[in-house]
Amino acid sequence: MEKVILGRTGLEVTKLALGGLFLSELGGAFEDSKHATLKALELGINYIDTAPAYYDSEKVLGKILQEWEGPLVISTKLGGRPQPFDPQSKKALIQSVEMSLEYLHRDSIDILMIHEPDRVREYNWWTDELNYEGPVLEAIDEMKKAGMIKFSGLGGTTAHELARVCDSGKFDVVLTAYNYSLLWREAQYEIFQAAKRHHMGVVCGSPLQQGALAVRYDDAINHGAPWISEPRREQFRALYRLLDETGMGIVEMAIRFVISNPSVDCVLTGSSNEAQFMENYLAVEKGPLPADILQELDKIYAMVPFRPSLEYFTLPFDNNCKGQQKFY
Repeated sequence: MEKVILGRTGLEVTKLALGGLFLSELGGAFEDSKHATLKALELGINYIDTAPAYYDSEKVLGKILQEWEGPLVISTKLGGRPQPFDPQSKKALIQSVEMSLEYLHRDSIDILMIHEPDRVREYNWWTDELNYEGPVLEAIDEMKKAGMIKFSGLGGTTAHELARVCDSGKFDVVLTAYNYSLLWREAQYEIFQAAKRHHMGVVCGSPLQQGALAVRYDDAINHGAPWISEPRREQFRALYRLLDETGMGIVEMAIRFVISNPSVDCVLTGSSNEAQFMENYLAVEKGPLPADILQELDKIYAMVPFRPSLEYFTLPFDNNCKGQQKFY
């Protein structure tokens, strides 16, 4: 597996990293998560991301890693713990990292990210929202000096304000999720450029768009999903035609598309079992997509370059959703 330097951290990480959300109880049986994780480590994957907000992910990962002795880069996050969560309490923020270290059985965290640093009404991190100042930065500085963490980062799902936080120059890594994949590319307009200006490492999460690009939904696109807009429906049909023409699976095309962008250091995927991990791993091993396929994907993306009004944040093809999704 190819390794890259993660921005100004100097950390060498594999092009494919493991996301911790589906290692949690959300992903299924512990034994399946364990086998998938250990298989990944045996094949050379050396970076895993988790978070307190990912259910029991930190505890599960810590339990699994007791069976692994090799080198490993781990990132986790601040946000949502301890409850009631107070993002303005430096003491509580440090306590959260102490819990992470305990659960993960680590002496230090390689990368500590602020979770959703800019999503309105998610967490009130900042006392100065123009310069991005607040107790969280004081806590990060204190924990760096104490050796509890090595580098700091941002982990978010917004597309534009996150770039402003990157431009503060105060963070080493940015993890952008849901905003760079086959049909959604908002991160390319501002986040990637801001990260480049400050030599930040760039991690792309959810290349499969939380399942919307994990399998084909031909029936839903052609006959169901009443909540989807007609332009998006036509875009999916065009994507599926390209898959048929190339003979490529949707997971392979989705993951190889993300790693085709030189702005992306590594791609983060969640795997709740070994078969899912191997599909992702083999896709990365094949490398970037050919130029002609990338050109066709650019045309398909241009059919719906930005999310239609009221589109669900993740497209729930498996559910007959009613009503409008709440946006925060």
